[in-house]
Amino acid sequence: MLTTVFSVSWLWSNAAAVSPVDVPAGTVGDVKTISPSLRPSPTPTPEGKVIGGLFYNGTLDTMPMMSSAWKSTSDRTGLASGAGSYLGVHENYDGKDDWVNYVGFGSLSKSIPFTNTPAGLKDATIRATTNALVALYDSNVKLIGKATHRPITVAGHRGHELTIKVDVRKPKLPETFSTVMVAVIDRGDGTAVVSVADIAGSTPQWLPVWRTTVSQIEFAN
Repeated sequence: MLTTVFSVSWLWSNAAAVSPVDVPAGTVGDVKTISPSLRPSPTPTPEGKVIGGLFYNGTLDTMPMMSSAWKSTSDRTGLASGAGSYLGVHENYDGKDDWVNYVGFGSLSKSIPFTNTPAGLKDATIRATTNALVALYDSNVKLIGKATHRPITVAGHRGHELTIKVDVRKPKLPETFSTVMVAVIDRGDGTAVVSVADIAGSTPQWLPVWRTTVSQIEFAN
């Protein structure tokens, strides 16, 4: 049986796919004259982090880690103020690298247009997925079959989920595909949060765990 494989560009050009059924006080004498030649430093970009089993993005929204077995790392998928986590699946599979599952949480990149409508959420999710696929693999990543789209709601906030399989067949790697899942959820202030999962085909038990953690996202505002 033949398996249909597409490049990442297919994802964008075929957006509509399957749609199945959240000071201290002081005195005046303490005040010093500030030299007008000194300019304030630019505000640094907030960084995502993992603290106490929770992902935090730059706006202090949170999402639970997948489990205590997962280790924290930096964002790898182009999110704004994002953080990541990974779990080893195949150690030293090619003599030098480990094959891992990856989950990230952060904010939607400002380079991605966003509107809080079903179509706007879907388009933003497709673009976030494209960024993630290129970052995790490369621009020639091969996709298997059709993307699955699903509207979601998290804590009363409207969102969209996209699922797509990636062809990962490599010498000495006992995998044929990986599942990439991306959820974009509206914050209610014109911005959105994003979670990305990349789960090896041999560990499908982590897919519902990711969906559960997404459903437990809490918004700072």
